[in-house]
Amino acid sequence: MVCREIIDILERACPKEYALEWDNVGLLAGRDDKEVIRIYIALDATDEIIDAAVSEKADMLITHHPLIFNGLKKIHNRDFIGNRLLKLIQNDISYYAMHTNYDVCRMGRLSGERMGFVQSEVLEVTCEKEIPMGIGEIAVLAQETTLGECAGAVKEAFKLGNVKIYGNLEKKIRKAAICPGAGKSVIKEALRKGADVLITGDIGHHEGIDATAQGLAVIDAGHYGVEHIFIDDVKTYLSGRLNGVQTIAAPIVQPFQII
Repeated sequence: MVCREIIDILERACPKEYALEWDNVGLLAGRDDKEVIRIYIALDATDEIIDAAVSEKADMLITHHPLIFNGLKKIHNRDFIGNRLLKLIQNDISYYAMHTNYDVCRMGRLSGERMGFVQSEVLEVTCEKEIPMGIGEIAVLAQETTLGECAGAVKEAFKLGNVKIYGNLEKKIRKAAICPGAGKSVIKEALRKGADVLITGDIGHHEGIDATAQGLAVIDAGHYGVEHIFIDDVKTYLSGRLNGVQTIAAPIVQPFQII
């Protein structure tokens, strides 16, 4: 199969028009006519991931977060972004990113399923086609729990060693919201919709204590901590639809250490 055929399959599930206006998704480097035998799938196009894709002799790299967000005026090896793009192009690896279009079409529902949400709704609606679609999910839990127990469920669902919690561990949780990635922008919406807890990542000191003061507990599971589910999900989706193409999932490795 050639790259453009694989892109068509990806965009059937997550059309580019669902991406938020500030985002940069799609084929970001390489050839759409590239013959693809092997695909490497990761969350970020880091140096380590690109080296792994080269080592695996990948023809295509798919990531969630785009390597290029803003316009580039120069591409050379003295800039770390430019150096990554050079390595991809020199090794004839076509590079595709599916970010907020994936968030809207898939990530919220997938993360809600991990948490056992039933009868959930979109947390922050970004568009309305046949049904409301957008960022994150919110649901009334099947059974009331405590904040501490909810945090334990998050760790188990996303295979995490730890999470950061804002709020009283004994607080009763009946309605939960989840926003994979950086969720500080949805705190107001989670409050408006009556959530008792927001599960997300990248929460700063002030966002955390201010949310708690307004009655919203926060479980910060890390940006990577919740979004790494993208990797296996895309691998599973493609594996059932591609003939003669191998899909390789990057190992789940947190980008930081806690000591």
